[in-house]
Amino acid sequence: MRRETKTLIKCLLVSVCLLCISAGTSYGEGYKALDGLKSVKAVFDFRAGNPKGAAMQLDMIYKITHDKSIMAVTDKPEFAVVFIGPAVKLISKNREGLSPEDQKSLDEIAATVSRMSKDGVRLEICLVAAKVFGVDPSSILPEIAGVENGWISLIGYQAKNYSIVPAY
Repeated sequence: MRRETKTLIKCLLVSVCLLCISAGTSYGEGYKALDGLKSVKAVFDFRAGNPKGAAMQLDMIYKITHDKSIMAVTDKPEFAVVFIGPAVKLISKNREGLSPEDQKSLDEIAATVSRMSKDGVRLEICLVAAKVFGVDPSSILPEIAGVENGWISLIGYQAKNYSIVPAY
């Protein structure tokens, strides 16, 4: 009898786990915040300065640009990323003094920037920040356009009804 009870309990646990897994795939699929929208326009204020964290955040932004919930609103969402503050150091081809781990993260960032550019995401760097952080403008990844002041660019995007999303 005990053996049958243990088997029954195991079956119940497996069933509960399967229910949780199947429920988990539908949880979060719908976004009430997107209801009624006809377009999606967002600009990411990207300031993350840690190479590994920045690579993860930029990858998440890239995934957002292809998210099925966004695509359900419009097949032509508009996205931009403005690199400001310490993030400007991460989009330079100059990698002097960086650890191999940080260089790997910068390779990931460069690859994501390339994919984003090919997909039509606008990419900009604040040249004031580049100067402050000692980044030579000629070393900036070629897909990224320089703007004199990233805050002014953010103001422009907001005036054009882009939602601002901080990425710090």
